[in-house]
Amino acid sequence: MYQFIGVLVKGILRLFGKIKVENDHHLPLSGPYVIACTHTGWVDVLYLGVTMLPVQIHYMAKKELFQKKFMAWFLKKLNAFPVDRANPGPSVLKIPHRLLAKGEVVGIFPSGTRTTEETALKQGAITIAQRAKVPIIPAAYSGPNHFKDLLLRKKAKLVFGEPIMITEVSKEARDYYNQLLEERLNALMKISS
Repeated sequence: MYQFIGVLVKGILRLFGKIKVENDHHLPLSGPYVIACTHTGWVDVLYLGVTMLPVQIHYMAKKELFQKKFMAWFLKKLNAFPVDRANPGPSVLKIPHRLLAKGEVVGIFPSGTRTTEETALKQGAITIAQRAKVPIIPAAYSGPNHFKDLLLRKKAKLVFGEPIMITEVSKEARDYYNQLLEERLNALMKISS
């Protein structure tokens, strides 16, 4: 279902204009890896997903999105899995670790919420990549955030950064790599604007 919906969404988004993609040569041809993207609205999730086709992303999504039965079913068909951001339990690490062990790609929005302001990144992306011993690919999106923005045909741009290879497993290393990811995302946001 992911591929079918992805191709359908790609066609719909093209009606509103093409997305400009830069540095996609940084993307490995296959997983496992974590993709850490900026998050300003729901449209960035769609553009990230269709840009990476045929590679499928398994997205971490806030549990509130899974409260309605149909929406929960639909999101699961699109490879999303719920995370309780207020009370993160073991599943926050177990599910992505299991997916990465199977060679999949896990998508995380490290700011934890939609924001146009610089906010401190949560350490989940780094912790997950560190435990699974996989690279993180930073990505920054700029463009339409909502349906109204799509109708106004705002230009969309997605910029990928160089993979961050995590070589140490310690709290100090986690802090260092989180800071590095934040710096890379901020630099990519300047390029994508």
